[in-house]
Amino acid sequence: MRLRALLETDALGLRLLGGRDELDRTVRGVMTTDLRDPSRYLSGGELVLTGLAWRRTPQDSEPFVRLLASAGVAGLAAGEAEQGAIPDDLVAACLRHRLPLFAVNESVAFAAITEYVVRQVSGERAGDLAAVVDRHRRLMTSGPAGGGPEVVLDLLGSDLDLRAWVLSPTGRRIAGAGEPLSGAAGAALATEHLAATRAGRRAPYRVAVDGRTYSLFPVRVAGRGAADAPGAPGAPGAPGAPGTEVRESVLADWLLAVEADAGEWGAPRLDLLHGVTQLIAVERERRDAARTVRRRLAQEILELVQSGAPPADISARLRVAAPVLLPGEGAAPHWQIVVARVDWDGEAAGEGDAAGTGPVAQSVLEEILVDPATAGMESGDRIAVARTGGEAVALVPLAVAAGPEDGGDGGSGDGGEDGTAPAGGAPEAKPADTSLRADVLLGAVRQPLAAGLADDGRLTLGVSAAVHSAEGLRGALEEARHARRVAAARPGRVCAAGHHELASHVLLLPFVPDDVRRAFTARLLDPLREYDRRHRAELVPTLDAFLDCDGSWTRCAARLHLHVNTLRYRVGRIEQLTGRDLSRLEDKLDFFLALRMS
Repeated sequence: MRLRALLETDALGLRLLGGRDELDRTVRGVMTTDLRDPSRYLSGGELVLTGLAWRRTPQDSEPFVRLLASAGVAGLAAGEAEQGAIPDDLVAACLRHRLPLFAVNESVAFAAITEYVVRQVSGERAGDLAAVVDRHRRLMTSGPAGGGPEVVLDLLGSDLDLRAWVLSPTGRRIAGAGEPLSGAAGAALATEHLAATRAGRRAPYRVAVDGRTYSLFPVRVAGRGAADAPGAPGAPGAPGAPGTEVRESVLADWLLAVEADAGEWGAPRLDLLHGVTQLIAVERERRDAARTVRRRLAQEILELVQSGAPPADISARLRVAAPVLLPGEGAAPHWQIVVARVDWDGEAAGEGDAAGTGPVAQSVLEEILVDPATAGMESGDRIAVARTGGEAVALVPLAVAAGPEDGGDGGSGDGGEDGTAPAGGAPEAKPADTSLRADVLLGAVRQPLAAGLADDGRLTLGVSAAVHSAEGLRGALEEARHARRVAAARPGRVCAAGHHELASHVLLLPFVPDDVRRAFTARLLDPLREYDRRHRAELVPTLDAFLDCDGSWTRCAARLHLHVNTLRYRVGRIEQLTGRDLSRLEDKLDFFLALRMS
């Protein structure tokens, strides 16, 4: 805006005291100060507001004005509230340095002038930036991205002082400009976004995280169901309860997080940010298209494995997949299978893709398998996820360094050219340093996913052991599916199980009928609980510690900070109340299972 516009706004109550020939100067910002030397905080183009507290003698005006002029400020506005009329020495100094000087009526607050200038300047910047965004979008829709969303996020920061990030549904940073966003903050923002979308709130969503205010804009990709249409029932930004399309697409949508309160914005700036989300959606579509090859490879291998194809045929496809998923690796990888499923309340299990769960499970699994600490849009380049029915099935390569005598196949060195293990060969190696664990996979994403699933969805996930041959893939697939069924038998909206649990008693517990579990635990533990309640004793915790210490009196007593004789008294009381003998393996096992099922 121009200085001249300030005089034309009666509500500001400004009077020009000098510098009429300089009123075409451009105002780029506003600053209020009473420092004797504010130059360190000036960058040029500001309208400086001052209450004259820095002026103690007439000689103070000259150096103050000289510093402002040297910094390139647009003009000076002095308030009349404290000292009345503006001193002549200040007027004279401004005339010498050709600095426009305004008097601010005592009835006008500096805050009103600041708000007016900021609103005008931001509006002009937004208009210029909107044109840049529009040009960039046209370029991206007809050719290469030329920098992608990072370019536009940089512009938001440099032209509008807006810090912004593109986040995945789990809060992983995909793009951003300036100061990085912490993983915890990203996860918190994604959680708020998913919860607001599932609740049917109107976007943008305004939230506070770590004392900072953010506005969250959904990045919607065209063609993802009815929810994409503006005003569609249940769509983000539209009133009403979320529909089926929303609850399934929300787990795959990106979001744009802006560190600002969008409630204070006008329509032009909101339209600008909407244009930015459309631009990011173009990049999302391009990223999804790049995943097509990897998905097709995984689908072909999955179909071969499920159909019982010869190991040589499967190995041939693995040799094609390995360079795509692990470019530059000299050794054939080990492989793991991860199976995931999303189920919604009210939909019968086994409906498969008819319920729409396959595609959403595929998108969710692709995001889960990306290291949450990895930023960027290409971070999922090594992930190949297929789907069958309502399940998503991931083929995960694990790079293994080739030994000098193992033939480079990660196995025993006796395998054939197709990479299969010889019949009766040694057990397959497991690269413990790189293999996936079910609990670790969900650790960083559990909270956002639970918010997206809300109270009517479930995500269950199973992870196989690592295998190094085509012959092992069918067993790995069944192992991952079985682990997922174990996870499905557990309570909670987001559950996972791994192959290591399939060789443990943990495998059996979820499949015990509820009435049997209750009767079994009540028969063994209720007498102890009742005794603890009446006598304020701690028999149940003592029993748990005793079993956890493998029946060692000294270790258990040390853990509980008890004398061994006190521990023996408590164990004797447990045996008396239950009629069991804790020196017998069978009774120890019964107590152990009862505690785990309770």
